[in-house]
Amino acid sequence: MVTPVSTDRPVDKLRRYLLPVLHIAVLALSVLLIAYITYDTLLNISFVTNPRYLRVQLWICVFFLAEILFEWILSPHKLRFLGKNILFIIVCVPYISLIHHMGWHVSDEAYYLLRFIPMIRAAYVLAMMWGIMSKNWISSMFGAYIIMLITTLYFLSLMFFVEEHYVNPGVTDYWQSLWYSVMQMTTCGSSINPVTPTGKVIGVILSAEGLILFPVFTVYFTHAFARNRPDTSTSQ
Repeated sequence: MVTPVSTDRPVDKLRRYLLPVLHIAVLALSVLLIAYITYDTLLNISFVTNPRYLRVQLWICVFFLAEILFEWILSPHKLRFLGKNILFIIVCVPYISLIHHMGWHVSDEAYYLLRFIPMIRAAYVLAMMWGIMSKNWISSMFGAYIIMLITTLYFLSLMFFVEEHYVNPGVTDYWQSLWYSVMQMTTCGSSINPVTPTGKVIGVILSAEGLILFPVFTVYFTHAFARNRPDTSTSQ
C-alpha cells in the first residue's frame, strides 16, 4: 500500500490554516473597537481624545496592518492583492494616534473628519470579513451591504446623539437618536428636527444612504426568486 504524499507547500498550509484564525481575530478586534466607541459615546467621553482609547486603537490598527502584510506576503499575485486592499490599508492607519504622538497641528475641519475614520474602519472590516467568509458571491455582496447599512446607521445615530443631546430638547437619550436615524434612513420622517449643523448633515447622509442602499434589497430578492423559480418552459 502506497501512502499518498501531500503536495501542499508550506505557503498553502499557512494560507489554509492560519489565515482563517487571523480573519476571526480581525473580526473580534473590530467588534471591540465598536464596543469601545459606543461605551465612550454613551458616557459622553470624546473617544478621539481618550488616551486609553487611542492606545487600544493604535495596537488594533497595528494588528490589522500586520495581518494585511502577512496576507500580501503569502499572496501569489501581490500587485492584484495590493490593488484590492488599498482602501483597507488607508482606513487602518491610526491617523489620530499619529497626530497626538507626533504633535502635529491639523485644522479643526481635518480633525473633525478624522473622527469618522474609526467608524469607517470598523464597518469596512466587518463587511470585508463577511465577504471573505461567504462562499457565494451574491450572498457575500448582500451581506456586505447589510453590514454597511447597519453599522453606518449605528455610528451615525451615535454621532447624532453626541451633537444634539445637549442642545436639542427632542434628543434626551440615545434611543431617541436611534429612532430619528431609523426614521430618517427609511425616509419616513420624524418629529425630531436637528438643530446643529452636524445633525443636519447627518440627516441628509441618512436619507441619501437609505435611497441608495435600500433598492439593493429589491434587486437581491428579485435575483433570488428568479434563480430558484422552476423553469416552466422545459416542463411543457
